[in-house]
Amino acid sequence: MATQSINTQSEAFRFVMRNPSAGRAELCRRSLFTFVQEFWDIVSNTPFQSNWHIEYICGEVQKVFERVGLGLPREHDLLINVPPGTTKTIIVSIMAPAWAWTRWPWMQFICSSYGNTLSLKNANFCRDIVRSDKYHEMFPDLRLKDDDNNKSNFYITYTEEDEDGRLRRKTGGNRFSTSVGGAVTGFHAHVILIDDPLKPDEAISEQKLENANHHCEQTLSTRKVSNTISVTVLIMQRLHRKDPAGRMLERKRTPVFHICLPGDINDKGYAKLVRPIEKINDYIGGLLDPVRLDDDTLEKKMEELGQYGYAGQIGQNPSPPEGGMFKVDMFGYITHFDPMNIISSVRYWDKAGTKAKIRGGKEVSKGARTSGVLMHKMNNKRYIVENVKKGRWDTHTREDIIKATADSDTAEVVVYVEQEPGSGGKQSAEETIENLDGFVVLADRPKGDKGYRADPWSVRVNNGLVDLVVGDWNTAYVEEHRFFDPNGPGLKDQVDASSGAYGMLNQMKEVQSLRTRLHRRH
Repeated sequence: MATQSINTQSEAFRFVMRNPSAGRAELCRRSLFTFVQEFWDIVSNTPFQSNWHIEYICGEVQKVFERVGLGLPREHDLLINVPPGTTKTIIVSIMAPAWAWTRWPWMQFICSSYGNTLSLKNANFCRDIVRSDKYHEMFPDLRLKDDDNNKSNFYITYTEEDEDGRLRRKTGGNRFSTSVGGAVTGFHAHVILIDDPLKPDEAISEQKLENANHHCEQTLSTRKVSNTISVTVLIMQRLHRKDPAGRMLERKRTPVFHICLPGDINDKGYAKLVRPIEKINDYIGGLLDPVRLDDDTLEKKMEELGQYGYAGQIGQNPSPPEGGMFKVDMFGYITHFDPMNIISSVRYWDKAGTKAKIRGGKEVSKGARTSGVLMHKMNNKRYIVENVKKGRWDTHTREDIIKATADSDTAEVVVYVEQEPGSGGKQSAEETIENLDGFVVLADRPKGDKGYRADPWSVRVNNGLVDLVVGDWNTAYVEEHRFFDPNGPGLKDQVDASSGAYGMLNQMKEVQSLRTRLHRRH
């Protein structure tokens, strides 16, 4: 039955009840999302688990396909940035072509990825759908062309009525697979599908990055059936500010509809990246997909990817992997030092009042932390970071830990507390100072933004004049410095506390008078 013969939802329901197989086929033709659910078991061994972003992406892909199917001028290309593990490849590279042929059997596709192995794997899954018994039952007119059927390029055949009213078998559209650096000569497409044109470990290579951009911008862009109608769909996780997605957003001549769905928007920096912005209302507890990317999974991702990898692949906000503010390779590592060589010492606290969320015995929240950095200025013009105390604590616990830390530090350590602007920040600092009665403790009212305050500290680090005492805190500390972006998302508390400690070590005029007053009082 033709699609146009069923005009209302009630008619569709009655048709499905009378003709189950044909009815399901009709519903699949109408909706890519329904098609994905129907044929999921052919490409995955796990049960289909829906989430709002899957239906949304399917709907937007369907819209651009339908314009091509109707021969309408392209309104925009489609860019989709989502984290790995969110079914992006199944939707775009595998399901979408097989679905499109049920409505437009003549449609031609070029599908590309970062490597030939992945491209052929996706092609094989798509081919599995088309040659499945279910596909044949629901769409009996569609078959793979027997004499031109391989993973890298396969064609569809279908029946069409000619001018004399006779049914003839025709060769229809095809799915051609390629990869970055691969040849596309001789092939053209109504739809160009690009799925992850860059591997995460390739983003640090300037040459690999340029190869991926050249492939997308110079090679694939010239292989359109129609420069007016043909559309490009790029779906990928963000890996670099100048990756193919970044370059696509920079271009001016062709409009781009941008879907950007970070995996976690509990960090306000990531929340600002959501596109379209109204989709932020669909997040549940700040999570894109609480099943595929739950708190535990995201925590593991942070550990596996590091802050930069997490920011790009999960948060869709990559920072430059090199050339950042801090050259962390310049940190030195020591196991001990001579206290007699210390000129002055500071424990600087950057406070937060965020209590950690605990689930299953593990911390799952990723909000602001309290950090206290112990730093020494040495007589050889070097600086030593001895340790860092950090955590997400409620106000009462935080103050207890700050007090216990002061008790464990030597008497020569001056405690500084960052005082945030406003009456609330002043009150919080005063409470900590009162809690540390008997210690040398001062409030610091920093000027300028985080980048401005971190700049002098970065100069010291980048000149190789900072040593870290070896400890289990080193990795997280270094990674935060590596990917520090004062204007972007991500953790900054250890950098802020370090910048504050360094600044105070170089302007401690108030300390001696305070020591004198305390000595007289006690």
